[in-house]
Amino acid sequence: MLLTEVSEEVREALSAGRPVVALESTIIAHGLPRPRNLVVAAELEGLVRSAGAVPATVALLDGRVHIGLAEDELERIALEIGVRKLGQRDLAPAVATGASGATTVSATAFLAARAGIRVFATGGLGGVHREWTHSQDESADLRVLAQTGIAVVCAGVKSVLDVPATLQRLETLGVGVVGYGTDRFPGFYLSSSGEPVDWTVHSPEEAAAVIRARDALGDPRSALVIANPVPESDQLDPDLHDRVLREALDECTERGIVGQAVTPFLLDFLTRRTRGASLEANVAAVRGNVRLAALIAAAL
Repeated sequence: MLLTEVSEEVREALSAGRPVVALESTIIAHGLPRPRNLVVAAELEGLVRSAGAVPATVALLDGRVHIGLAEDELERIALEIGVRKLGQRDLAPAVATGASGATTVSATAFLAARAGIRVFATGGLGGVHREWTHSQDESADLRVLAQTGIAVVCAGVKSVLDVPATLQRLETLGVGVVGYGTDRFPGFYLSSSGEPVDWTVHSPEEAAAVIRARDALGDPRSALVIANPVPESDQLDPDLHDRVLREALDECTERGIVGQAVTPFLLDFLTRRTRGASLEANVAAVRGNVRLAALIAAAL
């Protein structure tokens, strides 16, 4: 049974050794309002192409994995009601039941790496949740990244999470982290989380050299996180971010929201209380990550 369909464009690029960048589809289906989500999805693919690479947006349609979407398929993911949000653990049930779904970081990284794609761009990673000592809650992104040899260009981890604990967990899991043009780990909506990174690269060529060195050392079993900060001119105002996040955390506690519902609630709260400013910072971060990922893929 054929479970994965690689688009002709992506297949030919991989076969010829041309640069390909994987893109997740959750931001399209669940991260942006309609119909802007479709406009942004097309824009992100255009950014990849303008840098000389081929975009491979990943999603499931009617129980089949798609690596690279045609225009009508992208429209389905963006506009169709009932598109599910799929992590790596959800892939088998989704395939078996013929579901359509948008892939998260964990599912996209897993599927893209299996297809032979070496570079993946996203917004922010999942990580260790606040109050982990009580909830033991952390994103499946971390486990998958520990087992998947792909380079992930991101703006850090979502700032509603416990950033220091997430960095410690990434170190424990053997996931490499380098800052792009910064010695501070990005804060998703913010240019800096205040946490240091041990290594910094300053160009796509230097990032590509790290990827090649990992290959030469025989270390492809875990991901490399390339942490690319959103420009300060596009970041969410830090004081506004901190104030609204405190309010969001307090309300989350008051309502008794726990588990998988926490992060969507907090992100939605920030979007509403910042009047969309957090959403704009997220889109700006994704744009920068996609552009950089394409340049790194081309440098490889």
